Amino acid sequence: MIKGVLLDFSGTLFRIESTAEWLDACLTPTGLAVPDRGRSELLRRLDHFGALPGGPVPVDLPEAIEPLWSARDLSADQHRAAYTALARAAELPAGLSADALYDRHRSPAAWQPYPDAEPTLRELRRRGLPIAVVSNIGWDLRPVFVSHGLDELVDAYVFSFEVGVQKPHPAIFQAACDRLGLAPADVLMVGDHPVQDAAATAIGCQYFPVDHLPVAERPAGLAPLLDLLR
Repeated sequence: MIKGVLLDFSGTLFRIESTAEWLDACLTPTGLAVPDRGRSELLRRLDHFGALPGGPVPVDLPEAIEPLWSARDLSADQHRAAYTALARAAELPAGLSADALYDRHRSPAAWQPYPDAEPTLRELRRRGLPIAVVSNIGWDLRPVFVSHGLDELVDAYVFSFEVGVQKPHPAIFQAACDRLGLAPADVLMVGDHPVQDAAATAIGCQYFPVDHLPVAERPAGLAPLLDLLR
């Protein structure tokens, strides 16, 4: 019997805004006028280098950035350094800084919960199942949950940059189970990554996959979870 649930953040409960929305949110305050053709090319480069955290992964990872990339979720400094380096690799126009882009993605406004996130969390709470959010991340996600009114539905947060270990290492899942006071065999991990999230099974957790899709394309990705737990 499942007694507690671990949930991934990006691609499971929340989705980052599109690269175009992210760029425009940073361009507007600067007053920069980027021609349509230049904007389209800039968007292509940003996606190519995976500069948006939570967005497309890099197609081309510059060799100098590889060490930062592999350890990006282990500290706040490494996370910022990795993604600002990727943004600079995309050749930003004068007046638009890599730090401004990075800071925007940390804003609660840049994240949208999936339509079924709140109903699922509330139903899990109603059933008395404790919940922990487990994420590979380099910054504190709690303000995102607070801003969207979901913090009251989460019992514990386990972030890689705080515990010093990242998925798929089993220690991060064990830490989450410990926070809930439950044995791994009594816990279900829910996530969109078939390697990083499914690794929870190594310590005895069960795993439930969801699709990493745009918000509009995944209206009820978590609904089968509730059926499983009946």
